[in-house]
Formats: sequence, C-alpha cells, structure tokens
Amino acid sequence: MKFAWIMAEGNVWDKKKQFITTALESGMDHVVDFSDADNIRRLGNVKLISDIDGSDVMLVGRNSEGDGTLIIPDDLSESKDLAAVKRLKRMDKKVAAYVEILTKKHQELAALLGKEADYLILMGRDWKVIPLENLIAGLQDEDVKIIAAVADYDEAKVALETMEHGTDGILLCPHEISHIKKVSELIDKIKSESYQLKPATVTKVEPVGIGDRVCVDTCSMMQLGEGMLVGSYSQGLFLVHSESMESEYVASRPFRVNAGPVHAYVMTPGNKTKYLSELETGDEVLTVDQEGNSKVAIVGRVKIEKRPLMLVEAESDGVILRTLLQNAETIRLVAEDGTPLSVAELKVGDKVMIYLDPKARHFGMAIEETIIEK
Repeated sequence: MKFAWIMAEGNVWDKKKQFITTALESGMDHVVDFSDADNIRRLGNVKLISDIDGSDVMLVGRNSEGDGTLIIPDDLSESKDLAAVKRLKRMDKKVAAYVEILTKKHQELAALLGKEADYLILMGRDWKVIPLENLIAGLQDEDVKIIAAVADYDEAKVALETMEHGTDGILLCPHEISHIKKVSELIDKIKSESYQLKPATVTKVEPVGIGDRVCVDTCSMMQLGEGMLVGSYSQGLFLVHSESMESEYVASRPFRVNAGPVHAYVMTPGNKTKYLSELETGDEVLTVDQEGNSKVAIVGRVKIEKRPLMLVEAESDGVILRTLLQNAETIRLVAEDGTPLSVAELKVGDKVMIYLDPKARHFGMAIEETIIEK
C-alpha cells in the first residue's frame, strides 16, 4: 500500500506547524523532524522519524543540518551508516536509512543499506537521474520499503510510478502547503482498487428464516450506486447498496451498508476479505461504486441484530452465486444500470451487479487453490 511521509524544513515553528497540521489532516501521520519532537507530538498521534532517541523510527544518514551521506569509504562494508543501521537493528529498533544519490557509489551504498534497514529514503539533486529503477529492481526481494524524497506532485507521481511498481512511499518536503493536499489525493487515487463488475441474472429469491444480520456503519458518506462487495461465496460477491436513499419508512443513512449475516464475506483493502462478524470499530473496508471503483472506509460501528433473511441466487458465466440479505424494503442490490434495486422487489430474471474472483481464499487472502462452495 502506497504511503506518504512529511518533512517540513526550516526553523520557524509556526510555519512548520502549519505544514505538519495540514499533512495530518490529509492523512500523513509520519513526520521527519530533528528539532521539534515535543511540539510535533502535541499535534496528534504521529510517528516521529528522527535521529533523536525515542523516535518511532530511527533515522540514519541525515542530521539536523540536512547533511546527506556524502563521504563513502572505498570498502562499503566499513560505512558508518551501515554500522549504525546494524547496531540499531540489533537493539530491535525500526530504522530508516537516508542516502543522497550523487554517484554510482552512493547507489551501491543504498543497495547495501536497503538489505538491513526497514525503510530506505532516497534523495537526488536532479530527480530525473536518480537510479530508482536499479534500486527498485535490486531490492524487490528484500523486506524494505523504498521511499523517494520529493518536493511536489509531479516528482511524487514519477517516483510512485517508476517501473510500474514505483517506490513504496514518498517523503514530501513541500515548498507550498497546496502541494500537501494534492499529493495526498494522488496517494488516495493510487491506493484505490478497481473491481471488474459484471451483471448476473437472478435465478432464485426466497425467504429462509431468522439469522444474525450485520449493519456496517462507516466514517464515510456513500453516494447513489455505492456500497460494499458482500456474499456467501469467496468466488463471487454481490454489490450491496448503501442506505443512501430516502424511504417512506426511514431516513437515509449514507454511512451504512446493511450487509448480510455474520458468516458473509466483505471485501477489504488489498483484495482481501473478512467475515462480517470479524469487523470492529477502526477496521478498514472497501466501498465500491457501480463502475467498480473503490475507496477505503473506516468502520465506525458494527451492529448485529436478529432479522428475517432472504436467499438471493444469481448466475453469471456459468457460475452460481448465493448470498443472504435482510428481508426488508430498504435493503438493495445494484441493478445493471447502476440503480438501487430493493430485495422486496427482486425477482427471477433481474440483473444485479457482482464481482467474480477467479481465486480461492484462505483466511481472507486470495490463493491458487480449488475450493467448492455451495
């Protein structure tokens, strides 16, 4: 999952505070700093990356004067930065190694540090010639997150898209506050997963009795045509519409999806699923619109109640899918044209939107395995 850290340079706290506060409001909760740790921690629940003892992530290779790793020994194994990273790792510390890429030798040192550190921050004076491609390829099998230091949206976009995979994250060192929100929007767009939805033909609709039903209340407002991917089978999930429509019975609740019974799967970030019964306040789920575009939403509350249930069966490309939903007029699937379709009006032959997953799942993760679900 792509991420962004913030570093507000300079010694004027009021200006630095404004940058960091904007970053926190934009979802960036990792701050690189060397002089205002106590002030920064007062701004919110942040992770501090610094060379100061007690930092959440210890930074090696860059000090408060902004000096990069400029002097490199002929024998890279004798690098003081490399020794410092190894020492901190032996102390069970999280470590970020910082390297300013000036020569081929700096690139070689960065590759060595990347095999030891948790994070590798790369800075280049001429962004266009940073050998990101070589380092991304050379460290792809290592357990390290590669971070590019950038100044604005354009540099962030280049870094995050290099070699298709891009860096794992960026360290934003902005000159203007407007860059912060723009980069945050870029990260959100990249993190957004797309699901290829297709219509399925309803083949059965019937009441089945009482069960424990789950309502998922999120910290986000959903729009018309937007809901969650839910179902009884991991091989295919139904797009269950949010309660964003007014009804003669209840007011709209655009933050809620009345998702189904406790056993059902719901799609979560990273193409993973969870059982509805597992969701708790603070968890992440995906909201998906009728085009298959997704957004990450935070679960605010999960409400489980006994309610009458209805079995919905549908077929697409020879695959039979089933799910159970509360038998109520306010519960809706999404029709082929993107409009909400109440289960109270659902009938055989109707088209509803589903997502077919060719992979089986083990503990919510997609795997290559044959599993029969019925």
